[in-house]
Formats: sequence, structure tokens, C-alpha cells
Amino acid sequence: MAYSDFTLPGLIAQFQLTVIEDQELFAEIEPVAVPPFLDDMLRESAPLALAINTEKARSEMILAPILIELRKLTGRRISLFSGVDFPVAPELGLTGYCDFIVSRSREQLFIAAPTLIIIEAKNENIKGGLPQCLAAMLAAQIFNARAGKELDAVYGVVTTGSNWKFLRLTGQTATIDLREYYLNELGGMLGVLLHTVGADDLMQADQKIAA
Repeated sequence: MAYSDFTLPGLIAQFQLTVIEDQELFAEIEPVAVPPFLDDMLRESAPLALAINTEKARSEMILAPILIELRKLTGRRISLFSGVDFPVAPELGLTGYCDFIVSRSREQLFIAAPTLIIIEAKNENIKGGLPQCLAAMLAAQIFNARAGKELDAVYGVVTTGSNWKFLRLTGQTATIDLREYYLNELGGMLGVLLHTVGADDLMQADQKIAA
């Protein structure tokens, strides 16, 4: 079994999850300014990726530039992995590849805890990608706990490139954001992504070390 084999009812039963679907997770998060070069790049690459209509094109031409900018906005305090095997708990079915993983670590040679965000690219079916993403988020939760670096929450994103749906896992409670974000709301999405990686906490920690 792998992340992509799970169904939402199967996850709920196996891991005794409570799923919440009627909350807007990031209503208080302010948009951030979108760098002009990123805006220009996506104006060219996003329509091309959507026309090609493969997960690989969406990952390379839409997701990767946004996530690279996210890493830059955090002062390169996070690490980013693309298309990596994440075999955390094969005995539970929690194994397989993730399109993108973001960790709160500067280590870029291997995935280090704590893992923050699991991102899955899908052609057109957001709903169908939710179980796969949530299964990988459960794996990230276990991965962090084994390393002694538990987080209050692990986040996930299922995206077609043009549409983005966020998830949050806290303990055994999975919240699927009521709101769906769109690529023309890039400033809002960047604001949410910065929140999920705890950008303020990362910068404050570095300031304490410097002091």
C-alpha cells in the first residue's frame, strides 16, 4: 500500500481521525507582495503548464517557482524537496513518493525533521488528491515524532496549479480548508504558505542565536 492507495474513509478508520470541513483556516492571514519577476514568470509558465495538462508540467512550471520564492522569503531557512521517496511507515501503508516536501531545516541533502508541508500536484481533481496528501501528512507527523521534533500542526496542499486546497493535521484532527485559493490570488497564497512554515518563528529564532 502507498499514499496514493488510501481513501478518506480508509484513513479515518485506520488512524481514528476526525475530519473537519467547515472551517476557513487562514481568514486572518494577510497577503504579501508578489515579486514582479515571479508574477511575470507565472504569466508565461502557468498557461503553458495548464495547456500541457500533466502533473509534471504543473509541478515544474507553477509549483516549483512559487516554492522557491517561499524559501527565499524565509531567508533560506527551510528546505525543499521535489519528487522524493518518503517511506516512513510501510507497515501502515505510509510510503511512496511526494511531489514536494518542505521542512523547517536548512539541510538540503536529505529530509530532516520537522517536516512542515506536503504538497501534491494533480491534473484536475482536487478532491481525489486529498486522501493521498493526508496520508503523507500522517507520515510526516510520525517522522517528526520519531525525531523528537513534533509540531503543533503539519500542513498539506493539493493543487492543480490554478486551484489550491490547504489541509491541517493537529493530533488526530484533520481540517480541510473550506476555502479554495486560486493562482490569481498569489499574494494570499504566499501569505498562507509563510504562515504554515512559521516564518516569523524562524526569523525570531535566528535573531536569538545572533544575539
